[in-house]
Amino acid sequence: MDPDRLALLTDLYEFTMANSFYQELPMEEGVFDIFFRKLPDKGSFVILAGIQQAVEAVEKFHLDEEELDYLKSLDLFSAAFLKYLKNFQNECKVWTIAEGTPVFSGEPVVTIEGPLVQAQLYETMLLNLINHQTLIASKARRITTSAAKRAVMEFGARRAQGPDAALYGARATIIGGAVSTSNLLAGKRFNIPVAGTMAHSWIESFPTELDAFRAWARQYPHNCSLLVDTYDTLNSGIPNAIIVFKELREKKVDFKCGIRIDSGDVTDLTKKARRLLDEAGFEEAQITISNALDETIIESILDEGAQIDNFGVGEKMITSSTSPVLGGVYKLCAVKHGNQIEPKIKVSETKAKVTLPGIKQVYRLYDTSGRAFADVIALREEKLSSTLAVVKADMMATKREKVLQDFIAKPLLKSVLDGTKRVGEIQDDVFKIQAASKHALSELPDETKRLINPSSFPVYLTIKLNNLQQELLSKY
Repeated sequence: MDPDRLALLTDLYEFTMANSFYQELPMEEGVFDIFFRKLPDKGSFVILAGIQQAVEAVEKFHLDEEELDYLKSLDLFSAAFLKYLKNFQNECKVWTIAEGTPVFSGEPVVTIEGPLVQAQLYETMLLNLINHQTLIASKARRITTSAAKRAVMEFGARRAQGPDAALYGARATIIGGAVSTSNLLAGKRFNIPVAGTMAHSWIESFPTELDAFRAWARQYPHNCSLLVDTYDTLNSGIPNAIIVFKELREKKVDFKCGIRIDSGDVTDLTKKARRLLDEAGFEEAQITISNALDETIIESILDEGAQIDNFGVGEKMITSSTSPVLGGVYKLCAVKHGNQIEPKIKVSETKAKVTLPGIKQVYRLYDTSGRAFADVIALREEKLSSTLAVVKADMMATKREKVLQDFIAKPLLKSVLDGTKRVGEIQDDVFKIQAASKHALSELPDETKRLINPSSFPVYLTIKLNNLQQELLSKY
C-alpha cells in the first residue's frame, strides 16, 4: 500500500459531498473526530495503531491525471471541483493520540480540523488505516499477554485477508507485543526481525527425516531449529533432532538449537519433548509451537503445564478471528465560521450513538503514585481545576456525577500536522512504539487488563462538555 496512491481508497459519497461542499460551503471549516464505539473481544480498551500511515496519507493526499480522468468520467463533479483536486494540497490540521496508547470507547483518538471540502475526503481512508491496525494490535496484545512473557512470533501472512492486511497487520502485531514476523516484506519495510524454521515439505523431500534434518544442519549449523511432527513427534522427530544436535556439538559448532511442533496434543508433547531434550543434555533447546493458536488456547495449555518457549501465531492474530471488525467512526463535532466555533452533534434514539460536540482534549489522570485511574474528555480550551466535577461518559451509567481530586492530568491528543508541515513527532520505530505501549499499559489497573470480564476504566466528561451535549440534545 503506497500512501501516495490512497486518494481513491474511499466511498463515492465522500467525493460527492466534497464536490457539494466546494459549491455550497467553500469557505467553511469543519472539525472531525475519530473514536471507537464497541470494542473487540469484550475488552475494556484497544491499542491505538496505524497513526503513522494515517498522518502520511493526509500529508501526501493527491490525485494523478489518470485518477482525475476517472472521476471526470463519472460525470458527477463540476469542472471547478476537478480543477481544485488537480492542485490539491492539504490544509487540515491533525491532532492524534500517540500510537500504541491504550484508549477507551468514545474517546477522540484523532481530530482533523480544516476545510470541509478536504476533511470530508479523508474519512474512509483514515478509518480503513486506523481500524485495521488498531484491531490487530489489540488482538496481539491479548495473545502476547496470554503467553506470559514468552516470545510470540507473527506467522500469519498466508491467512491474512490480502497483501496489505499481511503487511500492515504484521506491523500492528509488533505494536501489540509480538517479537518478530515471518513476513519478509514487513521485516524489510518496518525493520522487524524475521523468523521461521521449515515446512513439512522439506522433511518429505528427503529419503528419511534424519536425512532432512542433517541437510538442514549443514545449511544452517549455527541456528538449527527443526520441525519434528511430520511423521511421529516422540518416536521419530525428537530422537532424530537430538541425533543432529549431538553431531553439531561433536563438531564443536557454536549453535542454537530448537524444535517446532505444529500438531497434536501440545501439552503432552511439549512435556515429553522437554524431558527428552533435557536428558540428552540440551536444556537450552527451545520448544516452539504453532497451529491455530489464540489467547484462549495459549492460556489453557500453559495452565496445563505445557513446556513452551515460543509461540508462532498465525491466522487468529493476523485476522483477529474472534472479533474481526472494529467500529471506529469519523464524526463532525464542530464547524468554524472564521474565529467562531459552532459545536455539532449527531443525535440518535440509541444513546450510545449520540456524539460529543465541540473541539476536545483527552486527559489521562494519575494518582500521586503514578497509577492511571481515569480519563477525562474536556473541551480543548478548558483548564482542569484541582478539584474537578465530572460526569461519566457512559450515558447508561447510574450515579454519573463525581468529584475528582489529587491528580496529575496528562493531555493525550497532540498536534502533529499543520497542512503539509509536521509540527509534532510521529514515531516510526515499531519497537519504540511497542515499548511506549507496554509502559502505558503498566500504568493501568490490572483489573482493566484482564482478558475475560475486565473491569471498565472510568471515562468522564467535564461538566462544561456534558452541559454542551445536553444543550444540543435539547435543541435538536
